[in-house]
Amino acid sequence: MGTPPLIARATTADAGEILTVQRAAYLTEAQHYRDPFLPPLTETLDEIRTVLTGPTLVLAARDGDRLVGSVRVSVIDGVGHVGRLAVAPDQQGRGIGSRLLARAEAECPGHVDRFALFTGADSPHNLRLYERHGYRVVGHRPDPNGHSLALLEKVSALMSS
Repeated sequence: MGTPPLIARATTADAGEILTVQRAAYLTEAQHYRDPFLPPLTETLDEIRTVLTGPTLVLAARDGDRLVGSVRVSVIDGVGHVGRLAVAPDQQGRGIGSRLLARAEAECPGHVDRFALFTGADSPHNLRLYERHGYRVVGHRPDPNGHSLALLEKVSALMSS
């Protein structure tokens, strides 16, 4: 397996690679839900560039020169909203998503008392990943296309210590 990928803050120069990895990673979700218009698949390069200019923190995982994963987190009223966790399909199962998630949580400012995220309610692999990291399902809501999303939350480690 070699050296684990390096995780660092993404820059606008990473936008194209983030878009490529995100689309590849969410393709299996689109096939599962039979919907090619899931929001991570319809996001444009310009929209990703805008996100990368802040205030949202975007982290990228790199294996050498290759971007193999990314995640976002924005803090609103003490809640770290995690989103768009994506790992290149050929790199999944190597712990990259777990490392990105942990680093996103660790990079949040100290005033974050909990983290929240959405994933497909009918995506058991995703639900297991988040539950392994201390997230719990606290509700459901439909996405813009009518698919059921599970809302998961986790108390910040700083608040639980």
